[in-house]
Formats: sequence, C-alpha cells, structure tokens
Amino acid sequence: MKDEELLIQKAKNGEREAFGKLYDHYMPKIYRFVLFKISIKHDAEDLTHQVFSHALEHIGSYEPHGFPLSSWLYRIASNTVIDYYRTFKNNLDIENVPEEKFAEQSGSETKFDSSLNMERVLKAIQKLDSDQQNVIIMKFVDELSNKEIAKAIEKTEGAIRVIQHRALKQLKNFLLDE
Repeated sequence: MKDEELLIQKAKNGEREAFGKLYDHYMPKIYRFVLFKISIKHDAEDLTHQVFSHALEHIGSYEPHGFPLSSWLYRIASNTVIDYYRTFKNNLDIENVPEEKFAEQSGSETKFDSSLNMERVLKAIQKLDSDQQNVIIMKFVDELSNKEIAKAIEKTEGAIRVIQHRALKQLKNFLLDE
C-alpha cells in the first residue's frame, strides 16, 4: 500500500482518518480470511469488526519490524478466530446452510460447475489443521509472501514452506478421495 508507513504514523498519533484509510484497504482481505475460517457471514463481519477495533485500540504500540501492517492484522484475526471457536462451540456447519444461499443468479452450467468445485475446495480446506488453513488462505487467496505469512502466524519461512507443501498434498488427497 502506498504511503502505509505515513498512514500508520498518523494513526499512531490519533488521526482517525489515517486509520480509516488503512481499514478501507485491509478490511476486505481480513474479512475474506475470517469468512474462509468460520463460513458464517454475519459472524465473520462481527469478528472482522473486532479485529479492527483491537487494531485501533493498540495501533499506538504497533511496531512494523520490517513487515507490513497486514501481518499484524492477520495475527490479530487468527487469534480472534481461535477465541471465537473457544467461546462459541455451537457454530453452524457450512453443510447446514440452505442451498439457495449458494445458488447462482445465472443458469450457466459453467458457473454451477465452478460453484461446486469451490464448495469442494472449501470443504477440503476446512479439513486441514488451523496452521495449514491459515497458510493456504493467506498464500493463495490473499497472495501474501512466505515472509508475511511467517510473521502473521509466528513461524519461520521454512516452516511456512513445509506447512504449505503438506497442506497442498493433503488437499490433493482430500479432493481425489471424493
């Protein structure tokens, strides 16, 4: 993000407008990450709000250490999702969501096939352990570098490569077994 360091400094000095620009830039990515992790739209919206409330409250203590703000936000999001699962054990499974929620407006078979494939991939991702889910979503959905992912989930870059390799191997097996 252009001028991220300047916006962070302004936000640390209490300028809400600067934090708002950071929010506008990062919110869709953090929301997508949280939604992939929990599969419940309204809860994902609430948790994303919690992530940014926490970030706003603690922006004064944020230190980049050579990493973008996104790494810090993903760590907060990951911890928020973990807390969510610890607190709320009675979550809906994606399989219990009515089919019409996933229905395409167009009758195109291509869109339908694509939707089915995406549903298969989402179900397979949910079978992975938490670290593997985080790495796959951050790497292939949000297109973060291994360095950024390592900072976000507090692992080494080497560990990220191993987690990614194992996760992709498991995903392939899950998808082939169906």
